[in-house]
Amino acid sequence: MAAHDSPRRPAPGRDDADPTAPLLQPAATEGENEQGHTNKPKGLLQNLREFYEKNFGLFLVFLAQFFASTMIMTTKLLETGFETKFHALQIIFVRMFSTSIIGSLWMMYKGVPGFPFGPRGVRRLLVIRGTAGTIGLFGLYYSLSYLDMSDATVITFLVPTLTAFVCWVALHEPFTVKEALAGLLAFGGVLFIARPPYLFPSQEGDDSQENQSLTTDVYSFINIDRQGGIVPPEKASPAERAMAIACAILGAFAAATAYATIRVIGKRAHSLVSVNYFAVLGSFSSFAIIMIHPDLQFEIPHTVTQWLLLVFIGISGFLLQVLLTEGLQREKAGRATNLIYTQMIWALVFERIVWGTTPPITSFIGSGLIISGAVWISLQKKAPETPKGQTADEENRTPGAGEQQSRS
Repeated sequence: MAAHDSPRRPAPGRDDADPTAPLLQPAATEGENEQGHTNKPKGLLQNLREFYEKNFGLFLVFLAQFFASTMIMTTKLLETGFETKFHALQIIFVRMFSTSIIGSLWMMYKGVPGFPFGPRGVRRLLVIRGTAGTIGLFGLYYSLSYLDMSDATVITFLVPTLTAFVCWVALHEPFTVKEALAGLLAFGGVLFIARPPYLFPSQEGDDSQENQSLTTDVYSFINIDRQGGIVPPEKASPAERAMAIACAILGAFAAATAYATIRVIGKRAHSLVSVNYFAVLGSFSSFAIIMIHPDLQFEIPHTVTQWLLLVFIGISGFLLQVLLTEGLQREKAGRATNLIYTQMIWALVFERIVWGTTPPITSFIGSGLIISGAVWISLQKKAPETPKGQTADEENRTPGAGEQQSRS
């Protein structure tokens, strides 16, 4: 009697892979075999590969900040760099609509649980999260119409302080004296960036002779030529600048509310569902406001450059999410958070190349105070590692957000 062959198990394929596994896999080292055992070291090449594997997550987070800054730069160019100027709401619509399409298709393909509406018990919270996230994004994008890239970027670093405050008020979580002092330090930095006339009476906007003299002396010392740039910079009046600062702070507060809501939702809803609520609500709300408001309308790009910039907003936003998610899955949140601040470096570089400008000394002082406050907040609690499979969205690039979101 012939023996029956035992049924063969099919070879594992893509469908059998862990759906939460990182998309971007670093190359395996020569010193490891298939069972994960380490062989004898192989010299310089082996050391380089080990360094690559150890810091691959940091490299992805670094790239994510590059694309975050390029998205902000592209937004400012569309708002101020052409004769046809795009309103912040239209850019939000383009950005969020593309994200919602890509996110929905991905969740359908992966069979994400709870897609598209999420569990019944958290749907209201998801709506609050999406609405607050949209307001936060609008505050940032609107402020770019009148603020320098670096000033608008650094105000987003208020979010950790505001998140701690919102969690204290709404969730009754601890809010220590040190966190309050860090918040005062950060808001003191905002005053240096805003430069209100009643606190800086010698200045008239950005063009006071005293401020320009001091700034020019410093730039001459470090050998910076302030002339030149691809696009001429936009001049904002003190009133316009004050309004932009107010919108940026409102956006930071809304983003903090979104983080607090995510904290309440916890693991009851998939992170991709949360991101999709943000994208869909942002798309619908921006579209509705543009259609209803009598002074707003959809602008059609008139040049190839404008079309390319609009497309690039969607691409850079998608790459930001992918790279940040992949980087945080591989790296401890503490080390990754430190690289978030490289976004300020990118902002200064792009500002110099595209507009030929460098912020005044008061903006550097204010930026230092805000970043110091954000770092102080992030050091109050040990930052937990981001769970494998957690998806970072555009908001989650902010330092300290992960710590606040993951508190229990």
